[in-house]
Amino acid sequence: MPNPKHKISKTRRDKRRTHYKAVAPTLSTCPATGEIHLFHRAHWYEGKLYYKGRVVMEKSV
Repeated sequence: MPNPKHKISKTRRDKRRTHYKAVAPTLSTCPATGEIHLFHRAHWYEGKLYYKGRVVMEKSV
């Protein structure tokens, strides 16, 4: 099994990982309700589940 000959410092190790960044989620506005929601996700609005501007499901009580 290959093993490192020398210890890699924390600084050197962390330099490789600098390109990982937090990305803000993509938001979109529903054409039917005007609600802001996550892109490609269904969202609830006034007891109805909307996806791509259409009612997919209604909440039953």
